[in-house]
Parts: sequence; structure tokens; C-alpha cells
Amino acid sequence: MKTPIFLTLFVMAGLITAQGQTAAQQADQAMNDLIKELNAVGLSVAVVKDNAIVYTGAFGAKNLEKGTQISTDDIFRIASISKSFTATAMMQLFEQGRFDLDDDVSPALGFLVRNPNHKDIPITYRMLLTHTSSLNDTTGYFSLDVIDPQKTQEYWRAYNQYAPGTDYEYCNLGFNMLGTLVEIHSGERYDRYIHNHIIEPLGLHAGFNVDAFDRSEFVTIYEYENGEFVASPDAYRSRATELQNYTMGRTTPIFSPTGGMKIAPKDLAKHLLVQINQGTLNGVQILKPESVKAMQTPYDYPDKRASGYGFAITTSTRLIEGETLKGHTGSAYGLYSAMFFEPEKKFGFVMMTNGYPAKYENGFLTIQYRVINALYEIFIKE
Repeated sequence: MKTPIFLTLFVMAGLITAQGQTAAQQADQAMNDLIKELNAVGLSVAVVKDNAIVYTGAFGAKNLEKGTQISTDDIFRIASISKSFTATAMMQLFEQGRFDLDDDVSPALGFLVRNPNHKDIPITYRMLLTHTSSLNDTTGYFSLDVIDPQKTQEYWRAYNQYAPGTDYEYCNLGFNMLGTLVEIHSGERYDRYIHNHIIEPLGLHAGFNVDAFDRSEFVTIYEYENGEFVASPDAYRSRATELQNYTMGRTTPIFSPTGGMKIAPKDLAKHLLVQINQGTLNGVQILKPESVKAMQTPYDYPDKRASGYGFAITTSTRLIEGETLKGHTGSAYGLYSAMFFEPEKKFGFVMMTNGYPAKYENGFLTIQYRVINALYEIFIKE
């Protein structure tokens, strides 16, 4: 018996598998199987193919104590993928001529930012964006006081020995400084700037201000401790008290520009599409193509190891065999997330899990690696 022509066409289009399942049905089964096999609390994902979101899915528990299940509308704190929103904001302001990427950040911040081992080398916006500033997170990153010589005599502890611009060390402090610079150069409070110039134009339900959400939307995040999942309430701790004494251009880190974005995978996939589409989505320009290229291009180290990192976007050939992907991962409070895409082939993936006993595979958390490869096999691979 011949296969009906409509079924053949659907199989060719990747909408129905050879087993007669739709791709969505196969993905649903694969994701459910993976959270059971890997002992994850819950999982939410989105897939971009041919420049469009073709699949979203949510599996497992939103809250273990209440027995509620995750939906595709539910909100996660996404950790370090948040840096891509901060970098987007910085590039918008750069496009407006508010600063040059190779300017010293000291005049804007109002205090001297210098590695005491290399006092003659200014630390620039580009260095902060690429994690090449020689700064580190040894003394923490939720206050600018740790880097301000006027506030602490031990500011030197926040610096490495090597010269700024010559080597890479991932640094959350640097991105909280960038969030502060967004505020200084725009005159808008950081969370409001991100809302007014990225979130609202794209029609996203997202934000850095935890108090702007209905708390019932949040997916509870769990740390895995001694064989048990323990809820992490600090992931969504209110900042209402701190906001009463907020100082523009100084206390910005309470919003965590380095990791505090709250968003669902389906909306993060729209942010991903901005990167795929050279800065524009559905006729709305967020960035110029040149800015997108700068974000996605790994920093060029003279005579040093390459990090693969651009401006809050890294390049990886290890996530999917045979593919070069751009994107970022996130981890905080027990949350693990990933956003990766292929800008030329117009596909990409978003995944978030709210609790997982961390294991690694090929340089990624096993759940990141396995989920994204499964979705690739189902939706993308020829």
C-alpha cells in the first residue's frame, strides 16, 4: 500500500516522523523520558526552526510541595543568559553614541577602575563585555563597593595579576557594572530601560524586577542537596525594601544585570530570534546588524587562548556534533538553562530546568546536552 501523498509531504517537512508521530508528540515523549532518566524536577523548552518558533513544551513539577505542573507560560529566573539582555542594552546605547567601546569606564562610574598591577591600562566597556577586564568575583558582585577605592582598601582583591585585555575570566561583577552603566548612560532605572527598549518592543512577558510579577507565575527552583531537592526562595526574593533607598547609577546590582532576568522559554526564543535576524524581529529593530555581529564574534586574544566569547554570546562546536552554535548557559540556585542558535541556518533551542543533580557531558551539563541534542534530532537534523 502506498503512503498517502499528504503524509509523505508532512514527513519531508519534519512534521511527522517515520513512526507516524508528529514531531511535537515525539518531542513530548523524549522530554518526559529525559526528566525521568536524569532525575530532573521539571523542564521547559522551545525550538526555533526556519526562523520561527515551531515547538514549546513543559514537563514535570513547577512546585514539588504543592504538586503543581509546569506550563509553557510559567516564568523562570534564567541566570547568566540574562547577560545577553544587558549586552543588548549596552549596544543600543553604543549605537546612540553615548560612549565608545574602547573608552575607559571610570569617568562614567565616578571612581577609578584600575588593576593595581597595571595602573596605566584603562578598563573599557569592551573588556567588561568580553570578560577580559582582569576583574574577578573573589569579593562578590552584588555591590560596586568591592571595586571602589573610595569604599574599600581591599579593592585590589577583585583583580587578577594579568593585564586587562590579555586574558579571559568569566566575571559576574563586570556585568553588574555594565548594568550600572546602562543606567548612567540612559538616565533610566536599569529594569525600566530593559522593559522599555527590549521587552515591550518585542512583546515579551519578562523582566528584572521580581516585584513586577504575579508570584504565582514563578517556577520554584530547587538545589540538589544530600540526595534531596531543597527549594531556593532567594531566587525570587523581593527587592522592595532595597528599592526604597535606591541610588541611580550605584545600587543597580540589586536587579542582578548579570543573572536576574525572569522569563519563559517561549519568550526567550523571541530574544534568540533577534540575534538570528540581525537585530530585528517582526519589523521591530532592537539592534543594528553590526551590533549583532559584534555580540556574536569571539574576542581576538593576541597570543592567548581563545575563549569563544563575544559580548554575552559564546561560540561552541561541542554542543551538537557538526554544528557551530552561538549562545549562553545559565546556572543559579539550582536552575540550569541554555539558549543556543545557528544564525545562518535559522534554528535554535531554549531549555530550562528548575532542579537537577548536576552531571556533565562534553563540556555541558548532561541535561543541557541531552535535551538540545534530542530536539535537534527531532526537529532540525535532515
